[in-house]
Amino acid sequence: MSPRVRAAAAGAVAAVVWGLQEPLDQRLFGCDYSDVLFLGRGRRSLGFAAHMANGALFGVAFDAVRRRADIDERRLALALALGEHVALWPFISLVDRRLVTSPRAFAQATYRHALFGLVLSRLA
Repeated sequence: MSPRVRAAAAGAVAAVVWGLQEPLDQRLFGCDYSDVLFLGRGRRSLGFAAHMANGALFGVAFDAVRRRADIDERRLALALALGEHVALWPFISLVDRRLVTSPRAFAQATYRHALFGLVLSRLA
């Protein structure tokens, strides 16, 4: 398997792990926001497919960066995932204005992105 295909598959799997654990982190952080439900417009199966596609694209981008950067791959995957989270967080207000000012929602999203980055780095 080529490194690019492996990274895409790793990103898709990391997105599935994220989605499967959402009910747990919703209870832990006291925030009911679900990326999977949002992406699927209320349908989990469609949301998982969209989330897997996004994860695969992120995996390909990760692979492109890791080829050019002399950085530990685990740190790179985590930094890219958290960087994406912080850069795009203000746009969550387009989904729900209350989320952008919620420390619980921000912590939940930080956890999810860190989990994604860790799984991606382990599998890619």
